[in-house]
Amino acid sequence: MRITGGIVTYNNAKTIDRCISSILEYTSKGNYDFKLYVYDNGSSDDTVSIIDSKYPEVTIIRDTDNKGFGAGHNAILKIVNSDIHFVINPDIFIDMDTIGEMAPYILENDKVGMLTPKILNNDGTEQYLPKYCPTIRYVFISKLPGFKYLRRRYTRADETFDKPEPIEFCTGCFFGIRTSYFKEMKGFNNCFFMYCEDTDLSQRVRADGKDIIFYPYATAHHNWQRDNTGNLKGIYRFLKSLVVYSKKWKVPF
Repeated sequence: MRITGGIVTYNNAKTIDRCISSILEYTSKGNYDFKLYVYDNGSSDDTVSIIDSKYPEVTIIRDTDNKGFGAGHNAILKIVNSDIHFVINPDIFIDMDTIGEMAPYILENDKVGMLTPKILNNDGTEQYLPKYCPTIRYVFISKLPGFKYLRRRYTRADETFDKPEPIEFCTGCFFGIRTSYFKEMKGFNNCFFMYCEDTDLSQRVRADGKDIIFYPYATAHHNWQRDNTGNLKGIYRFLKSLVVYSKKWKVPF
């Protein structure tokens, strides 16, 4: 079984070492071939030098401009040759062979389009990411006082997921997919610079008749630091992507 992983970086010097170290540590224990690729979007910090000096086995694709999350992963997709491909955020780390656990399930189940593990916070508690696709009500109104129940509904936080089962949304921070199918779907839609590209891909996969499966037997830790609420540029990018996504898929309120 040939497996590849792709990471897109932009000034991720604080997290990239732990990310790559954990992935290489646990994939080295598996009975499969694994190759990791990193696409750097013109980082101005030490991201690239850290990878160059510590991980010569990692293939780095350097760009001079920040072309965005989806475009970076699509560039990796063009050159990989594997059975299963994993999209991995640079702020992810693992403490088990998550990739080796997930890959066979994808290969053994033709109806699986994308497979996402249980995502954990740094302290090991579950990070309740959306299991429904976003709507304006879920994204914005759920943040208002008195409407927290909408957020819990959005993330399905009050439901028990103790076996693999279908969900609507596959987070872009970590997922596995058949490489041939990812290429067939032409990767991420480049009209999304950042945010909602994972939601758009989730919709396209489900529209194609495939399942998105939440796989609780495998875990990945996510050092979540979203900038869509931390600065004006991030808020603008998030809103722009949400508008494009909502128009394309005619998302209800």
